[in-house]
Amino acid sequence: MSVDIDVLIVGAGAAGLTLAIDLARRGVSFQLIEQNTQPFSGSRGKGIQPRTMEIFEDLGFVDRVAAAGGPYPPLCQYRPDGTHKMSLLTEADVFPTTAEPYAAPLMLPQFATEAVMRERLAELGHHSHFGTRLTGFEQDAHGVTARIEQKNGEQVVRARFLVGTDGGRSFVRHALAIDFPGEALGVRAIVADVRLEGLDRSVWHRFQFDSPTTQVMICPLAGTDLFQIQAPVALDGEVDLSPAGLTALVEARTGRGDITVRSVSWSSVYTMSARLADRYRIGRIFIAGDAAHVHPPTGGQGLNTSVQDVYNLGWKLASVLAGAPEALLDSYEAERRPIAANMLRLSTRLLGEAKQGTMRRDREARQLDLGYRGSSLSVPGSVSGKVQAGDRAPDAPCRGQAGQRTRLFTVFQGTHWTLLGYEVRGRSSAIAGVRIVAVGAGHELVDDDGHIAEAYGIEPDHWVLVRPDGYIAGIFSSDGLETELSRYFAHLLPSRQTYVASS
Repeated sequence: MSVDIDVLIVGAGAAGLTLAIDLARRGVSFQLIEQNTQPFSGSRGKGIQPRTMEIFEDLGFVDRVAAAGGPYPPLCQYRPDGTHKMSLLTEADVFPTTAEPYAAPLMLPQFATEAVMRERLAELGHHSHFGTRLTGFEQDAHGVTARIEQKNGEQVVRARFLVGTDGGRSFVRHALAIDFPGEALGVRAIVADVRLEGLDRSVWHRFQFDSPTTQVMICPLAGTDLFQIQAPVALDGEVDLSPAGLTALVEARTGRGDITVRSVSWSSVYTMSARLADRYRIGRIFIAGDAAHVHPPTGGQGLNTSVQDVYNLGWKLASVLAGAPEALLDSYEAERRPIAANMLRLSTRLLGEAKQGTMRRDREARQLDLGYRGSSLSVPGSVSGKVQAGDRAPDAPCRGQAGQRTRLFTVFQGTHWTLLGYEVRGRSSAIAGVRIVAVGAGHELVDDDGHIAEAYGIEPDHWVLVRPDGYIAGIFSSDGLETELSRYFAHLLPSRQTYVASS
C-alpha cells in the first residue's frame, strides 16, 4: 500500500501543534487531525516556562507569545481576619542572564498559546483538520494504516509513523493497550475562565490559603479581560458552574458580597491524579504529552513537558525518515520518560505544599536544568567543563566577524546540528546537516566579552556538538575529532550525509 504521508499526528493541542510546526520546517509530510470541531477554548495550562520559551524561539514565535501574554502577577493571600500578605511566585531575583535569556515563566492562557501556534503553522503552509477522528489503525513493518472519520465519511490514511498527542484519555494509548499506572490524589477541583467585577487585575488573589478544602484562587489571565477561578470541591456531587453558582461559591469562600461573576467562557471539573504510561512507543506508533503523563496542575509543568516531548521526537522522526537508523527512535522514550517521572513528583510535591498554603516555585519548575546526561546520544567521557554531554546548551551573546551582534541561540536556531569550536587551530570537514561555527581569531564568532567562555568553561581547541533540540551531544578535542564525529554520526545521520572534503 502506498504511503500518503510521513507522520499522522492525532490531537491538535499544544503538543500536536508543536510537532506539526517542527515537522513542517523540516519538510516532513504530515497530517494533524483533531476530533473536536473547534480549537480548545480554555486556560487549563497558563504558564510557559523559560525552557519552553527557548523552544518557541527556535520554532520562530517566541516574541508573538510574549506579546500575547505577560508576567505572573504577585500573589495576594488573604487571612480570615481581613489582613493579607503579598509574595512572588518565583524567587525575588529572577532576571535574564546571558546564558539564560528567559528567566521567569510567562503567563498566557492555553487557548491563546495554541492560537499563536496555529498562526505559525499556517505561515508554514499547514493547518489542523478539526472534526476528524481516528477510529482505528494497524501497523506493519513499513507503516501505519489509519482509519479516520469526518462528517462526510471515513477514509484510510497510510503513514510511516503515527503520534498520539490526544490527551489524558488518549484513544491511541488505549488502542495500543499501554498501561497507565498511577494514583488518584484525592483532590477534585474546578477551573473556570470568567469575567467578573469586584477584584483588581494587579495581583493573583488567594482566599483561605490555610484551608486546603475551602480555599479559592482568582487569577487575572494575562493578555485577556478574563480571570481564572480555581477551587477544590467535594469529591462527588454536582457543581454549579453558572455565573450565579460561581458567584455564590466565591462569596461563601471569601466572605465578600462585592465579587460578581458576569459570564463564564470555559469551565471544567476534574479529579487530580498522577499517571505515567509504561511505554511511549510500540513499533511505528508513539504517544506524547498528556497521552503519556497526567498530573496535578501545580507548578505549571504540563503543557511545557508536552511541548518538550515532541521537540525531542520531531528531529528524530525527520532523521529516520531521511534515512538514519531507526534505532535513533529508541532514544525518545529513554530520554523523555524519566523527565516525566520527575515532573510527576514535582507537581505532586507542589500540590502538597499548596494545600499547606505555600505557592513558591523554585528553579526546578523552570525546567532549565533538565537534560539527558545518561542518554545513549550523550558521548560519555567527553572533555569536562562547566557543561557536560546531555546538558542544555547555554546561550551567549557574541559578535560575528563581520561586526554584527549575535547570540549562540541564533547560531543554533533551525533544523541542523551545530559543531561549535572554541579557539581551535583548524576546521572540521563539512558534514551535511551540521553547521560548523568556530570562535576566535580567524573564525566566524568573536567572544569579546567572554560570555561563551563563561557559559561553557571549555579549553581552547575543543569542540561542542549541539543537537538539533539544543542539548549537548559531546565535547571533543580537536585531536581525533573527525574519527569521533564519524563514529558518533554513523548511528544518527542518514548514510548519505557523509563528510565533504574541505577546500
